[in-house]
Amino acid sequence: MRLDKLFEFFASLKLSVVLLTLAGVLVFWGTLAQVKLGLYQAQHEFFRSFLIYWSPAGSGLRLPIFPGGYTLGFLLLLNLLASQIKTFELSWKKFGLQLVHVGIMLLLVGQLATDLLSVESTMHIREGGSKNYSEMDRYAELVVIESLPGDRERVTAIPQSQLGDGKEFRPADLPFAIRVQRYFPNSRVGQRDATMSLPPAATQGVGAQAFVQPAPPETAMNRRDMPSAVVELAGSAGSLGTWLATYWLERPQTFTVEGRSFQISMRPRRLYKDYTIHLDSFRHEVYPGTKIPKDFSSMVRVINHRTGEERPVRIYMNNPLRYGGETYYQASFDQDDKGTVLQVVRNPSWLTPYFGCLIVGIGLGWQFLAHLVPYLKRKAVS
Repeated sequence: MRLDKLFEFFASLKLSVVLLTLAGVLVFWGTLAQVKLGLYQAQHEFFRSFLIYWSPAGSGLRLPIFPGGYTLGFLLLLNLLASQIKTFELSWKKFGLQLVHVGIMLLLVGQLATDLLSVESTMHIREGGSKNYSEMDRYAELVVIESLPGDRERVTAIPQSQLGDGKEFRPADLPFAIRVQRYFPNSRVGQRDATMSLPPAATQGVGAQAFVQPAPPETAMNRRDMPSAVVELAGSAGSLGTWLATYWLERPQTFTVEGRSFQISMRPRRLYKDYTIHLDSFRHEVYPGTKIPKDFSSMVRVINHRTGEERPVRIYMNNPLRYGGETYYQASFDQDDKGTVLQVVRNPSWLTPYFGCLIVGIGLGWQFLAHLVPYLKRKAVS
């Protein structure tokens, strides 16, 4: 196929219709898939992928059967760009349509940038407390924390994506290696009793009196997976036993190696800041005679020791705090009204949709006036 034929193919209106039809099918299919897979897994498999795969029952094969959201988005962007090049003309009458196409392309690029670059997390603070980190509830990390003099800590964190059966890690700061014997993306953990045939989950700590079993992935929006891992710690003299690190435990387990104190736990992945958010007070108002929320807001102080900055900010619905390249939204609160939950969003491309919509609006207005003004002139003459 010659280059001119290839260009004609990508610039054709028929390709636009086919891609938009496939996009409609993808949205419908992906929406139905949320019932079984849940929102986040369906987004990952259908819309944040190049291909959708199907696995035959009882087989490990993954067969591509449909284009994913990234593939359709890229082809639509290429189609719009090719059609713009093909039909480009320095004309005031077509300038509006050209702006509309540019705005739509900007929206497509902005959505891709948001998928690749944006990070969402939460920050839970009780009144009078402070936090210098947010947490990604749906992403875990295995951490080993060493207590140092002066109330300091050295944290060794292994992301959930790197965990797996048989994986081994040898951090330079630790006097032992970490060997993952079993990893459970979702699990059920409980207390063992004398009637159980299940073996202990581990030989040390809480795991010696507990059991752990794999569980299917959670699909409900108000529930999350509870990852667990059985890890063996191996020092220079041999094995130091196995430990159960799990979301089910609220507190880390402590142990000592070569006179050094450590903690081990499985926790939500933390994103540390170079500043601190302090919650002075939380306010929750309801409509009189009901329990329907009327307003809830957080009075916080942003404390940045590096710059010497300390200023009060009120965060409430539709009035977020923007600081350090992140946006803090009022998301939820504790049942006793003594704590707040802030949604923390880092999205370097957050302005792109605004510019895209603005350009599309200007283009539509221009195109409308480009036809309306000559019509009114003809009407006045006649």
